Amino acid sequence: MEVAGRIAGTFEARVRALEEAMLSPVAVRSYETRGRERDEEPCSVRTPFQRDRDRLIHSKPFRRLKGKTQVFIDPQGDHFRTRMTHTLETTAISRVVARALRLNEDLVEAIGLGHDTGHTPFGHAGEDALDEALLARFGGRFRHNEQSFRIAKQLNLTHEVCDGILTHTGEREPTTLEGKIVRIVDRIAYVNHDIDDALRYGLLTESDLPAGEIELLGTTGSQRIDTLVHDLVRASEAAGDIVQGRDVGKAMHSLRAFMFERVYLGPQVMPEHERARRVVKAIFDRLAHEPARLPAGDGALPERITDYLAGMTDRFALAYADRLVAE
Repeated sequence: MEVAGRIAGTFEARVRALEEAMLSPVAVRSYETRGRERDEEPCSVRTPFQRDRDRLIHSKPFRRLKGKTQVFIDPQGDHFRTRMTHTLETTAISRVVARALRLNEDLVEAIGLGHDTGHTPFGHAGEDALDEALLARFGGRFRHNEQSFRIAKQLNLTHEVCDGILTHTGEREPTTLEGKIVRIVDRIAYVNHDIDDALRYGLLTESDLPAGEIELLGTTGSQRIDTLVHDLVRASEAAGDIVQGRDVGKAMHSLRAFMFERVYLGPQVMPEHERARRVVKAIFDRLAHEPARLPAGDGALPERITDYLAGMTDRFALAYADRLVAE
C-alpha cells in the first residue's frame, strides 16, 4: 500500500506539473475536477478524465454503437458510418482542436466517446419515434443527449464529462471550453461524413452539393474538415472562446441545412424513416403492455422501456419486432 501511494502521488504530481507548463490558463485541470456523484478511490496511474475514457470504452452502451447507424437503416456495405465510427471521428477531430488550443485533451476525449451512447437505433428517426411514443403514453420525452447523460451518471463519470455529454446538443451550452469543442466538432464530423455516405448510397451526386459552400470549404470531405478545423482553431484563439469564423461557420450551417432538406428529412429516406417508426412503436407498445418482457431492474416503467429500447442496435430491434409479429 505504501508503494502504491508513492506511485499515485508521483503520477499526480507529474501530471499537475505537465499541465501547468503546457495547458492554457483556461483549460480544465485533470485534478481540479468537481468530482463524481459517488466517491471513489483514485487511480494511481490514470487521471480522473482518463479513467472516464476507459470506463466508457469498456461499457456495453459504447460497444453497441457499432450496430447503430447514422442515416441508413442496417445498410449492406462495409464503409457506411455507424454511431461508433462517428464517435471515433468526432473524438479524434476534437483532440486535434484541443491540442492546438492547449486545452485538456483527456476531457475532450471522454466527452467525445460518451456523447452518443444514449442514441436509439435507426438514428434520428428512431429518436423521434421513441419521443412520440413516450409523449403519447406517459407524457414523457426522449432526447438522446439526456439518455447519454443518464448513462454517464450510471457510470459515475466526472461532473465535467457528464456536463459535456449532456450539452453536446440542445439549448444548454457546455460549461467548459472542452465541452464546447465537442459540441461544434460533432456537427463538423457528421455533416461531412454523412455527405460521403449519401454520395456512396446514391442519394446525392457531386453536382447536387451547394456550389458556394463547397467552393469555400473544399470539394472533398477531408478538405472540408481540414478547412473547418483550421478555422475553428484560428477563430477560437482570437476570441478566447470556442467559435467558428463568420464566413466558414455560415457555410457549414448552410451545408447542414442542405443535408436536413435533401438527406435527413428528404423524400428518398422517408420509407426508411417510416420503417424505423413502425419498428420502434411496435416494440414500445408491446413492452408497455407486457412489462414482464423487460430485463429485470428498478425504476419506473417509462425509464425501463427507454433504457431497453434506446440500447438496442438496428439489427436487434428489427429481429425483435419480427419475433413479435411471429408470436
